[in-house]
Amino acid sequence: MIETLLKIYLPKLGESILHATVIQWFKKEGDWIERDEPLLEVSTDKVNSEIPSPFAGKIESIQVHPGQEAEVGQLLATVSSLKENEKEVSPCCHSQPVFSTCDRKDLFSPSVFRLLKEKGIDLEAVDQIPRTGTGGRLTKRDVEGFSLPVKEEGDTERVKMSALRKAIADNMVRSFYEAPHASLATEVDVTRIVKALQEKKEAFQQKHGVKLTITAFVAQAIARALQSYPLLNASLEGDTILVKRFINLGVAVSVSEGVIVPVIRDCHRLELPEIAKQIAGLALKARERQLHSSDVQEGTITMTNFGMTGTMIGVPIIRYPEVAIVGLGAITRKVVPMPDDSIAIRSILWISLTFDHRVLDGLYGCGFLSELKKQLEQEPEL
Repeated sequence: MIETLLKIYLPKLGESILHATVIQWFKKEGDWIERDEPLLEVSTDKVNSEIPSPFAGKIESIQVHPGQEAEVGQLLATVSSLKENEKEVSPCCHSQPVFSTCDRKDLFSPSVFRLLKEKGIDLEAVDQIPRTGTGGRLTKRDVEGFSLPVKEEGDTERVKMSALRKAIADNMVRSFYEAPHASLATEVDVTRIVKALQEKKEAFQQKHGVKLTITAFVAQAIARALQSYPLLNASLEGDTILVKRFINLGVAVSVSEGVIVPVIRDCHRLELPEIAKQIAGLALKARERQLHSSDVQEGTITMTNFGMTGTMIGVPIIRYPEVAIVGLGAITRKVVPMPDDSIAIRSILWISLTFDHRVLDGLYGCGFLSELKKQLEQEPEL
């Protein structure tokens, strides 16, 4: 009988992703793994991904452990294959769910196991969590409502970054120091849009099954404005500007560990109802940790909305390798002089644009903001 030693490497996980952090292994050394069975979970600055095993066999060695970072193409593990005698080398618990452990009676679902890892709750502390599931099973809601007692060290508390938070931090540092940032801001009169939302939001939801928000209007306006200012929808490769003819708009979504940016693909081809559906659906998937890696790849420009917190204006950092990001502030009521010299109370939205100064200059950015303002201040199309 011939034993073959097979090697498993970190695959390419998406455009511009060069490394990932190991979150957890679903198997340990000596365990049996089936082909295409989830082997480990990794995290990038974009999303968490499960990596399946390309082979069936016994795990001989694990090279990169939880919390450690690996580069694309780096050796993760080795697997020995004995296809003629699989049943003899397969361990007793290989047929149990992937997220179970051989030395515990508990079998956790993937979402529960992932949440335990994210919150830093080890198996010894699991017994402290009150359980509400059928048959005394631990549910995702049980874990979400549980917090470990804080161990105080005088007047300080040490909080270790989650893998996702660390990946976001690494990418932000890289973007900030690699691309010279410049920012512009403008006020936009969105009174017409606010009025349309107030008058037609219920009818819109009944017809299309989704809530209409200011974010959908801005997403549509960004896609239209980029038709005239395509350099903002680009990336920089060495001394070459790669201008994208498609517009994949990233929409920042806040989750417990940071911000994830799912992508509305071909946003310029979508009507307002479809954009609203995409925003709502992707935001829900992000918060429920159901995003697929394809949902966060190939973005060409990003929009972030910090106005929901009441903040009027902000200067966000570009998401590498993109060259621009649009920031939305809070909508405020303001007394404004009108063109006929009358005075009116209007709904005003601050919008900021941060861009890579290597790719375009300030006048070009001003032109884009002016076009965006024009799109948003005209009568909305529902």
